[in-house]
Order: sequence, then C-alpha cells, then structure tokens
Amino acid sequence: MKSIYQGAYQDLLEQLIAARKAQGKTQQQLAERLERPQSFVSKVENGDRRLDVVEFLDICRLLKCDPYALMKRVESRLKRR
Repeated sequence: MKSIYQGAYQDLLEQLIAARKAQGKTQQQLAERLERPQSFVSKVENGDRRLDVVEFLDICRLLKCDPYALMKRVESRLKRR
C-alpha cells in the first residue's frame, strides 16, 4: 500500500478491526454479512486492498460504528502532519 496517507489509512483500518472485534465478529462473519469472501475482509484489514467510500460505509453500518467518528480520528491524524 503506497500512499502519502498510509499512516492515516492504517489508523482507519485499525479502528475498523477494533470495531469488528468489539462486536465479537470474525472476518468470516463480517464477510458473510457483506456477501463477500472472507479473503476480501482479510485483504482490507491487511491493507492489501483499499476500501472505497461505499464499502467503508457498509462495513460501518454492519459493525454499528459511526463512520463520521472514525473519519474525525483520521482527520486529527492528518492535522498533526
């Protein structure tokens, strides 16, 4: 994953992983809800595949986490640059 925003994106992924685990969901369970293979969730969480905004919103909805709150944390990271 090459990007000038790599650190901020990694923070976002860590927040999504934490949200998934807080819900007690496995990658497989999330993948089933997304109607995607487990490898999709794994690649996203490992940074091998980037999320688009619609996928991000869908994951947030399924994990019952506030996408705005997650993005505010990313924004604060960018402001520190």
